[in-house]
Amino acid sequence: MTWPSLRDRTFIGIHPMSTKAVAFLATAKAAECRQFYSAVLGLTFVEETEFAVVFDAFGTLLRVQKVGNVVVAPYTAFGLEVDDIIAFVDALAEKGVQGERYAHFEQDGRAIWTAPSGARVFWFRDPDGHLVSLSQLGRV
Repeated sequence: MTWPSLRDRTFIGIHPMSTKAVAFLATAKAAECRQFYSAVLGLTFVEETEFAVVFDAFGTLLRVQKVGNVVVAPYTAFGLEVDDIIAFVDALAEKGVQGERYAHFEQDGRAIWTAPSGARVFWFRDPDGHLVSLSQLGRV
C-alpha cells in the first residue's frame, strides 16, 4: 500500500489541512515532570489537566500523559537538538542531571558521544526514567 503524503495537504481528500507534530510521553509523577521539563530543560509550560502536563517544546507540542504506571522504552523517547551541546550539558549538570554511559559507545568526560557523522549526543533520564537526548549535529 502506498500512503499519501501529508506534504500535499490534501491527505484525507476532503480539504487542505494544516499539519503539526505532537510528541507524547507518559508520567506517573506529574509534579516532578512539570518541574523537570520547565525548570530544568527550559520548555514552556502550557497547561496541566487531569489527563496531561503540556509543554511547548520550541514549537512542537509535548503532551506528557498522566498514567498510573509508566512503561519506559529501552531507547530514546524524546530529544532536543542544540547548537552548543557542551554549554547545555554543563547547565544540566549544574541542575543535577547526570548523563547515561554506555559501554558500547566511546563517550567523553561529560558522557557525550560523537557519532561517525560528527553529531554529538548526550543521553539522560527524566523523573519517570524516560531516556532523553540532546544532539548537536555536525560533520566530520
